[in-house]
Parts: sequence; C-alpha cells; structure tokens
Amino acid sequence: MKTYSQDILKNLKPSKKFFVGIDSDGTAFPTMELKHKECFIPAIIKVWGLQAISKYARETAEWVNLYSWHRGVNRFIALVMVFDLLKKRPEVQKSKVKIPDLAPLKKFIDSGAALSTPSFEKAVKETGDPILAKSLEWTNDANTRIAEMVKGAYPYTGVRESLEKLSKSADVIIVSATPGEALEREWEEHDLVKYVSLIAGQELGSKKEHIMLASEGKYDKANVLMIGDAPGDMKAGKDNGALFFPINPGAEEESWELFYKEAMDKFLSGKYAGAYEKNLIEKFEKLLPKEPTWRQV
Repeated sequence: MKTYSQDILKNLKPSKKFFVGIDSDGTAFPTMELKHKECFIPAIIKVWGLQAISKYARETAEWVNLYSWHRGVNRFIALVMVFDLLKKRPEVQKSKVKIPDLAPLKKFIDSGAALSTPSFEKAVKETGDPILAKSLEWTNDANTRIAEMVKGAYPYTGVRESLEKLSKSADVIIVSATPGEALEREWEEHDLVKYVSLIAGQELGSKKEHIMLASEGKYDKANVLMIGDAPGDMKAGKDNGALFFPINPGAEEESWELFYKEAMDKFLSGKYAGAYEKNLIEKFEKLLPKEPTWRQV
C-alpha cells in the first residue's frame, strides 16, 4: 500500500504567485451522483442490513450527500447524519428495522483521527469495536464498487481548458476527501495530472488542512482560491482566508465556462474579492437546502 504523508503538502514549494485548490468529485468530474447512487448507497444498504427500508435509506442518503447543505461532507460524517435522520423518519419507525447506534463512529470522528481507511484499520485492530469494523467493511465495499464502476467519467466541459490556462499562472493542487489512489487513477485516466502540482486525498487530512499546509506562509491570502461544488469546500477555503469560486450543482459546465471566460482573469488581476465573489456565493448558497425535502410542505 502506498504511504501518504502530510510532509508532501508542507514541503510544496511555490513556483507561481497564485495558489488554487480544486475539489474533484462534483467539481472537476461528474462523479458525485455515480459514486453515491451506484457505490456508497448500495454499500450502505448491503453492509448495514437496510434492505427492508432501502427506499428511505436511499432517499435520505441522496439528500445528505447530493441535494443538501451537507453535500460533499466526508463519507463517515455523512453516514452518521443519514442514520440520525433515518431514526426520525416515521416510515422507518413503523418498520421492524433497527437503525444501528453509531456512537463509536461518532466518538472516532470527534477524536480528530484521520477519516481514512488506514486510520480505521488501525482503530479496528486496536479496539475490536464492531461498529468501527462495520464502518471499515462499508467503506471498503464502497471503494471496491468505485474502482469497478467509475471509469470513463470525462471531466466537465471547461475543466481542461481552465486548468491549461490557470496552471500557467498558479500552482494548482487537488483538494479532496476521496482516497488518494482513486483520485490519482481518475486524474491520470484523463491526462489532467500534468496541470497540477499535487493530489491531496483523505489520507493527507481534511480539505482545510490541505490548503493550510500547502499555502500558509507561502502565498499572499488574496492570491489563494478554492474551487468547489459544496459548502464544505467553501468553508475549507474561508477558514484559511482564501477566496472561493463555486461550481453550482446542476450547472457545472456553465460554472466552468464562467470561470474560464471571466472569473479566472478577475482572480489573477486582483479584482475577484468583494462584490463579485459575494454575488457568486449568494447564488450558490440558495441551491442547497438545509432541511430535508421530505419535511417540507
């Protein structure tokens, strides 16, 4: 197994004046729906024994991971959210299905440990906890499905053109909660690796940590930008004092066209911050509801 270390982020040397972090799933590639609907969610139903309430498990998991303010959240945090919401659904309460208590997983998340496969393997070995073991089984099942299923998902129109132009003026890194091996496979498959300085996956910490370790003290804050399709991407950037460009869910190619034709030049010329960025973020925030759709009248 390949060894990943945060040192590669810390040791990243600036070669350009600007720094741009880019999320992968749902931002550069149309893989969010594919991975969740065909990989993560079937694995949840199978591994956690939710066949009898598969309709509600699927609807809840899709809302959390794709169609809500939580879109793009780490897979383990999302799993806890899904189970908490399922417990509150009348349809599930009327069924004979008992939703597992994920308290050990919550404790593990709150511990600050890396939410990665190697970290879970270590925890399971040390504690023997059945919930952590089941969580590891689930994430491995999902990863296997992803390796088999996610192929030929071409990047959104505008991504390649934007990267080619952007990489001439900025150091670009991939900032993602996806396992590094999957990221490398996807970016190499479409010959996009040549445009980026580094690919940072879940093994290297959170997105916030990726940006901090790779950029802090190396670039002027006004020259740091995060591009993503989820509120978590925006928060990771803002927590580091970075600017944010949203890839709007459902309008990804239009977003990349805007970035290529207008927003990129504004960023590189120092005219992005302020009213321009604020307007883009306000439109982005309106797209993702904070309350489950099945509660709405």
